[in-house]
Amino acid sequence: MSRNLENKVIVITGGSSGIGAATALECTRAGMHVCLGARNEDKLKQVATQIEQLGGKVLTVICDVRKDEDVQNLFQQAQSHFQRIDVAFANAGYGFFASTLATTDQQHRDIFETNYFGTIRCIKEAAVYLKQVSDGLKHILICSSAASEIGLPMFGSYSATKAAQDCIAGAMRAEVAKQGIWVTSVHPIGTTTEFFNTAGELSGIKNLYTNTPPKRRQSAEHVARKILAAIRRPRAEVWPMPLARIGLGMATILPGPTALAMKLYTRKKLMELGKDNPD
Repeated sequence: MSRNLENKVIVITGGSSGIGAATALECTRAGMHVCLGARNEDKLKQVATQIEQLGGKVLTVICDVRKDEDVQNLFQQAQSHFQRIDVAFANAGYGFFASTLATTDQQHRDIFETNYFGTIRCIKEAAVYLKQVSDGLKHILICSSAASEIGLPMFGSYSATKAAQDCIAGAMRAEVAKQGIWVTSVHPIGTTTEFFNTAGELSGIKNLYTNTPPKRRQSAEHVARKILAAIRRPRAEVWPMPLARIGLGMATILPGPTALAMKLYTRKKLMELGKDNPD
């Protein structure tokens, strides 16, 4: 059955732009109240204004998911303001472009601190409050990626964090089922957001390519609609482009041809960027 979302509360990290902001707006249209957490206060205010223009109720909280106290404060404020938390969407994360050997130890640690440990902080804190709501939706969503199924060349560290998120979602899905908590992992392909702009800036590369052809690329709004559908009717995974799931399944079955295709594709893209060697 489709669940009633009216007056339910969702907490979203990475809520100031991209998929997080689009999901906040979709949830508002569905009658939900929204608590947004992110580091950029100005962007948070812009999204909050859009929500208020739609007639929604919103709370914004400055939150760096790398910090325990920030994540704790995010959920405490959401609970205090709305008197309940029904859904948590662990969405904060980033990527950068570099070969595995060229990525420093600190860069490996930093991206895991945000993408993976930031997710762990959010889902642990969310579970405390979800258990308190007897009539709540009790739903945790984790924004993984299609990259969780394959190591993308030059995005190896990012892919590793997404695979880690997917594994945690799968394990937790079974572990908290008896407590009535749903766990959903979200697996977008290349999405039209600030992701690749940020990745390019972090990598010192202008016009960084995406691994998704333009005709296959999806909007943040499309992904958000799929996420909202999963909140209404819970499911284990959300794949905004079903064909991507099929293609990645075939890649798992045929690792040899997949490895060759990835090698040729990477060589071509590096040449376009004027790089002869990934290192």
